Amino acid sequence: MNGGPSLPQQRSLVTEIPGPESRARLDRKKAHVADGVGTVLPVFVVAAGGGVLVDADGNSLIDLGSGIAVTSVGNAAESVVARVQEQVAAFTHTCFMVTPYDGYVDVCEQLAELTPGDHAKKSALFNSGAEAVENAVKIARVATGRDAVAVFDHAYHGRTNLTMAMTAKNMPYKNGFGPFAGEVYRAPMSYPFRDGLSGEEAAARAIDVLDKQVGAANLACVAIEPIQGEGGFVVPAPGFLAAVASWAKDNGVVFLADEIQTGFCRTGDWFACDDEGVVPDLVTLAKGMAGGLPLAAVTGRAELMDSVHVGGLGGTYGGNPVACAAGLGALEEMRTHDLVARARQLGERIEGRLRKLQADHPVIGDVRGRGAMMAIELTTPGTLDPDPARTAAVSAYCHQHGVVTLTCGTWGNVFRFLPPLSISDELLDEAFDVVAEGFAATA
Repeated sequence: MNGGPSLPQQRSLVTEIPGPESRARLDRKKAHVADGVGTVLPVFVVAAGGGVLVDADGNSLIDLGSGIAVTSVGNAAESVVARVQEQVAAFTHTCFMVTPYDGYVDVCEQLAELTPGDHAKKSALFNSGAEAVENAVKIARVATGRDAVAVFDHAYHGRTNLTMAMTAKNMPYKNGFGPFAGEVYRAPMSYPFRDGLSGEEAAARAIDVLDKQVGAANLACVAIEPIQGEGGFVVPAPGFLAAVASWAKDNGVVFLADEIQTGFCRTGDWFACDDEGVVPDLVTLAKGMAGGLPLAAVTGRAELMDSVHVGGLGGTYGGNPVACAAGLGALEEMRTHDLVARARQLGERIEGRLRKLQADHPVIGDVRGRGAMMAIELTTPGTLDPDPARTAAVSAYCHQHGVVTLTCGTWGNVFRFLPPLSISDELLDEAFDVVAEGFAATA
């Protein structure tokens, strides 16, 4: 079956979820794949495109997850497919550290143009978001001659040893995997729904913790997601990011924006930092960057990027030519279809549906997000007590009725909505009809 946007854009259930063919394949998975690799929705996908996933039983599901913000341009987007096919036919690998090629440099050139700030920038390419974060910390440490790294409550930065230390949530990301890398310190995040603080107040609180517990003179970098991802799509109060960035600049601390989930049009800007005009020293990028192929980057001030000795950055597959081709194709799709504007349109549409749901269901304590990165947090009505059970129940209803939904948050009580930016309004509306049915059915 062919994928891509030519797939019929409709929800269609011909069996229960999961159906018999997916269940048979799950038995194979159980036999051959480590149990530690979990799945949210136990259906085997055979085709995808636009806003749908088609499983092995012929069910067509509406996708509100985009492979966790990866397939923002849709699955099998035309420019991505064309460029990948051309590159695969030419060569699949040389290792850029052995013999370079244009695709890698082309991606770096475009990242310099697109990322916040008009200063001279350079990039290094990697395979995953965690790799990008780890390398950004290496760069910050060399550039400053300092060791300490500041991160925030509810943060998620990856699954390597260093990025597990930087990640806040124990289960499932850290439990049993220690000891972790040292010199990582955690400050309180701005979380308007829970702390009621202004951005400036929350920043002062965080800075006070870092000043007292670490000392600015010891900090190599402050790493922050401009909108937190796995931690619950927490949008800091206006002014928080700018105040932290200003303090970092005044103290010679590298301000590192982890835009891995927020980047590439997702929030209705090219990058989430653009919303308040915050200009990071280093940016880490991945997920939506290459239409589903593994490509990640650290982009930053040229003098910081160049502080590392020759040979100190790299990796066998980093900036693979096929992944770079996909990245260039994805960027072409974003520009051609003005996906920045499309993300804003989707955000308005989603927020309207979520506000109406909130009015009908007081279990929805908060509606938040930006662009096509929206969330609701479920709490016992009238309190801040998390309600992960209701969250799981509504999500299970959606899955059974052909809508792929994802949950997140420190307490597992947040729905996150990340549709492909290629989804149609009609399909999006139908998906949120099912979400509404899920809340009614579990009330």
